[in-house]
Amino acid sequence: MTHSVLPDPTTPFGERALRRLNSEVVIWLTTVGKDGTPQPNPVWFLLDNDSLLIYNRPDANRIAHIGQRPQVALNLDGDGKGGDIVVVTGTARLIDDVPPCDQLPAYLEKYEALMTRVAGSPEKFGKAYPVAMRIDISKVRGH
Repeated sequence: MTHSVLPDPTTPFGERALRRLNSEVVIWLTTVGKDGTPQPNPVWFLLDNDSLLIYNRPDANRIAHIGQRPQVALNLDGDGKGGDIVVVTGTARLIDDVPPCDQLPAYLEKYEALMTRVAGSPEKFGKAYPVAMRIDISKVRGH
């Protein structure tokens, strides 16, 4: 039996963290630039078992960052008062074993309207954001 790194969904934090990881539209992905400076960027994402799936533009600096420094941190916005904190750490890698974002049903369900607003159609968005990244979650923490 495989043990999940995700929090126990029967606990208050686990229930809240998993609900937010499944429903939030934006998560902040922080990579580390070549000069050692953290580089946070808001990204769209899907929780996929014990990993997060993110699609990127080919020219996104984060692609080069994870090639040299694959350890990343991600966080969801808090409640503005220091509460409802969810922080995820993990290892990022580029993948090519998933369909394009405009052909992935779960991604379309979550982002189709936004894809159309940003690019004119899901197909155009998929062409603009063809590089898939998987973040294997090592830890989820917060309060």
